[in-house]
Amino acid sequence: MQRKASAVWQGGLKDGKGTVSTESGVLKQTQYSFCTRFENGPGTNPEELLAAAHAGCFTMALSNELGNAGMVPKKLDATATISLEKVANGFAITKSHIDLVAEIPGADKAKFEAAVKAAETGCPVSKLFKAEITVSAKLK
Repeated sequence: MQRKASAVWQGGLKDGKGTVSTESGVLKQTQYSFCTRFENGPGTNPEELLAAAHAGCFTMALSNELGNAGMVPKKLDATATISLEKVANGFAITKSHIDLVAEIPGADKAKFEAAVKAAETGCPVSKLFKAEITVSAKLK
């Protein structure tokens, strides 16, 4: 399976502009720039897109792990926070932290915690990152 997205950049780093598009059309010439990445300008940025990908991948992996443990989630609400930091040789994504609130009727707490740990290390996006990955999980 392969998925595609594209980016077009025009101009210099600080005064240039770019757009990103996805094969599915969900993103179509969505704006990004220095301002959207390092300040709070309108548009998206690579880290925001990675956070969305990590939260989405993690919740799907957790749903699978929970199913394997005999539990079906009513709702998994995950927010991923990607940390972009200045390091010795430029910038690096140093961490992805996921805050999870899970609604699982009749959940077994020990099995829930094991499923969270398995999803944390097992989701394909987690495997992609060369960064610290942490999860704070709360069971409702």
